[in-house]
Amino acid sequence: MLLVLSEDHKEHLSFLPKVDAAVVGEFGRIALEFLRRGTSTRIYEGAARKLCVPVEMVKHGVEGLMFLMTESSKHMISEVDFLDSVLVLGFDEELNQLLVQLYLQHRSQIRSVLSQLPTNVPAYHNLEWRLDVQLASRSVRHQVVPKLTMRLLLTRGCDNSSRVLQTDPSTLLHLIATLEIALAAMKTSHARRILRNIK
Repeated sequence: MLLVLSEDHKEHLSFLPKVDAAVVGEFGRIALEFLRRGTSTRIYEGAARKLCVPVEMVKHGVEGLMFLMTESSKHMISEVDFLDSVLVLGFDEELNQLLVQLYLQHRSQIRSVLSQLPTNVPAYHNLEWRLDVQLASRSVRHQVVPKLTMRLLLTRGCDNSSRVLQTDPSTLLHLIATLEIALAAMKTSHARRILRNIK
């Protein structure tokens, strides 16, 4: 899976090639600290003074790097997909490798921080299912009408909810096949090239 970065994020990250590799590493450390403890304008001001650049530029650079790392960690993208995602930014090979190392080094920490954050999107908890088959009715004595009933249990923070879905097996098989084809298509090099060029 490739990340699709908006023009704003590309603009925020465009600051990174103008600074030293050690500074990019420090920005990565600051971004991780901000994920754990929240942002601090004092740290932005100190970094801006050292680099002799506006505070907004440092803020956008750190936030852009934080977004890149969190989105990559959230989707657990591979090293190759991460490299393909940052290629669109036009950075040199050294900076790309530095960003990959930052990502690989800290993705488990970022995922643990993200798992502790409250989320508004319901998360999968469990799935209960039942297969019902109607063998006959008053008007038709010999028939087979299967129906699959599923109860999807979701959690959102402390709240639990459920959704009941009903379908016939052929529709379910068609849905599974379509999703598998879509997943296979996303892994092709052609799809990666298209995603890389989408703006």
